[in-house]
Amino acid sequence: MPLSPTRWVRETIIRPPNAITYWGYNIYTSSEESMSPDDTIIMLRKKLEKAFAGLRPEGILFSGGLDSSIAAALSGCKKGILVTLGDDGPDLEYARTAAGALGMALTHRTVPVDEALAAMPQVITMLQSFDPALPNDLAVYFALKEAKSMGLKSVMTGDGSDELFAGYSYMASMKDLEGYLGHLSRVMSFNSTSLARHFDIEVLQPFLHEEVLDFALRIQGKWKIRRENGRVHGKWILRRALEGLLPDSILWQDKRPLETGSGMAGLNSILDTAISDREFEEKKRSQGKRFFNKAHLYYYEIYKEKIGDVPVPQEDEKPCEGCGTGMKRERSHCRICGWVEGYA
Repeated sequence: MPLSPTRWVRETIIRPPNAITYWGYNIYTSSEESMSPDDTIIMLRKKLEKAFAGLRPEGILFSGGLDSSIAAALSGCKKGILVTLGDDGPDLEYARTAAGALGMALTHRTVPVDEALAAMPQVITMLQSFDPALPNDLAVYFALKEAKSMGLKSVMTGDGSDELFAGYSYMASMKDLEGYLGHLSRVMSFNSTSLARHFDIEVLQPFLHEEVLDFALRIQGKWKIRRENGRVHGKWILRRALEGLLPDSILWQDKRPLETGSGMAGLNSILDTAISDREFEEKKRSQGKRFFNKAHLYYYEIYKEKIGDVPVPQEDEKPCEGCGTGMKRERSHCRICGWVEGYA
């Protein structure tokens, strides 16, 4: 089973002489710095194959993106579940292409807007959160619901790949990418596991296998974000490690956030028209919370109705700048409201 990233110890603990510390994490560098890119690619492929070996998911939460396509290719699973808001979402074209190349049977669950909005209170209650990224979680929720209706007991996800191999576009401008990824590996969590418990489904997350996690954090940042064919790609080393296994159109595609690829981000535009600017400003003042947009306020009002006030900070916690709840001191992102420290 995949293990959580607990092997990175704080600087105050005795550490080996070949380790350097980023954000309180040991990144072992001596052997990896001397390893050629080709050797790193070969070793990464072996680590991934080992992580996937023996895992037999009954289905894959499948978008046709890089990570879910890798999961399908290395696991051999032939059942994919795709969710889109209505018939929208660029994932559909990619999912069909990847499924065809891999010989997968693709189940496409289309979710009407009314059904998506009706499910939001349940998802907010399940996650105890009004994070503005909830459209992302909504796509996962409906995929798991579909898996349950199909009688599946386990599904596989690509959770952790973007966090370990620098898949997000904002990471390209980071001065200390290795340090940030080391920090992220310790605090990252994925709502797919929380949602799956509701459906009594096991979630398999091979990218979080201990050997993959450890090796990924030892790979230098310059091999994670790199130019290829005139374009800058995150997860460069991961893409190279899977060459020959996936079509180039899938292997070198751009990153699509789940809420964008599924079309669920369209809910934000719908909610934006449901609340007037005046009402939004008045409620921002009266609620004593900070909101990114009108959809964020909408999610909060559901949270307040279903759950109540946010928990107050405990002795060992700091208050969130956005909602006032307690946060672990090493975290910069609030699990409940989604606020990020330093956001203006």
